[in-house]
Amino acid sequence: MIFVTVGTQLPFDRLVQAVDGWAAMRPAVPVLAQVNGGVYVPRHLQAVPGLTPAQFTLHFAAAQVVVAHAGMGTIISSLEVGKPLVLLPRLAARGEHRNDHQVGTARRFAGFSCIRVAAFEQDVGPLIDELLTTGGDLGQAQGAPDVSAALLDGIRRFLAGQPV
Repeated sequence: MIFVTVGTQLPFDRLVQAVDGWAAMRPAVPVLAQVNGGVYVPRHLQAVPGLTPAQFTLHFAAAQVVVAHAGMGTIISSLEVGKPLVLLPRLAARGEHRNDHQVGTARRFAGFSCIRVAAFEQDVGPLIDELLTTGGDLGQAQGAPDVSAALLDGIRRFLAGQPV
């Protein structure tokens, strides 16, 4: 199963449309997308507007590959459990976010072997295929020297609105 998440703040039609196009060519592969609204209506994947934290965790764990915007919550979750991840950063010029911080975030994590970064929406499908075939190097995800437990904990607390 492929799990797509666009985060909880904004829709991300460009990402959903890219995965929907990929899913059209692979009808045997189940795809669930948390779409958070949006205008685009996918035809080849199951779309839900939102998920509870428990549902999110369940689908995230069941996925062979997760496809997402370049949000830190999803990246941290991927690194914690060693889940292959395809990122497509939101772009301010396309009205997808207020600035291009996701481009920098994606660039920073592009070196991790379990993470693939799509420069363009056309790259999303081939990167999903690659991770379905190879699975990425999941050992590096959990043991990546750049990701300390203290850093992950600090980011997790910050995202939860707790003191860091």
